[in-house]
Amino acid sequence: MMKKTVLVTSLLALTLNQASFAQDSTRQKSTGGGIFGKIINAVSQPAGASGSLTNTDIASGLKEALRIGVTNGSAQASALDGYFKNPLLKIAFPPEAQNVAAKLRQIGFSKQVDQFELSLNRAAEDAAKKAAPVFVKAITSMSIQDAVGILQGQKDAATQYLRRTSGQQLVTEFTPIIDSTLKKNNATKYYSDLVNTYNKIPFVQKANPNLTAYATGKAVDGLFILVAQEEEKIRENPAARVTDLLKKVFSKQ
Repeated sequence: MMKKTVLVTSLLALTLNQASFAQDSTRQKSTGGGIFGKIINAVSQPAGASGSLTNTDIASGLKEALRIGVTNGSAQASALDGYFKNPLLKIAFPPEAQNVAAKLRQIGFSKQVDQFELSLNRAAEDAAKKAAPVFVKAITSMSIQDAVGILQGQKDAATQYLRRTSGQQLVTEFTPIIDSTLKKNNATKYYSDLVNTYNKIPFVQKANPNLTAYATGKAVDGLFILVAQEEEKIRENPAARVTDLLKKVFSKQ
């Protein structure tokens, strides 16, 4: 318990004083850099004044930080053009149908191909609105051991935890939404028309991928890219994500 208290005390003192980061660059280098590196280093430090933090405080502080991160990530993904204009997230023509897109552009169907890709991304943006509650449920269920493991884990430990605990549920939640949105945006029709046009070209290999499954998988993968980016912010600059709970937890010394 004493080591855990020292761990948290060190985190809290460092979180609300960004100036101390620059003054302690040597320690950052020795522990891998960033706030979490400092936390790990603090585990082996002699115990000092510990304050009144509990294991519950440790878990609650981390959960609150992660809740903010996933909420930000979900909001970014679900915004208009959240996928379509983000080169890291944009959903392109299915890989197995890239030849379809290329050939159709050659014969004058570029507008239809572009419209289809836009519809794919609009479906993902629509589905992403359901992501935050799924993530929050996974975070709420996090144990104290999970929280400590994330603090001491790899740079993407929180993202890995969320993928393990919520990845399949996101697929389940997203599938009917994406299927419905693809139909609403006529993406299914566009794709059917494009593939049928392509399949009439002599000597081409016929294409017929599962469009909904493809778009759902890409939408979920894109969300976790954003979650990883938010985790990096939490690790490198937790002071940028301060709420009343975080102020309470991270101010204890």
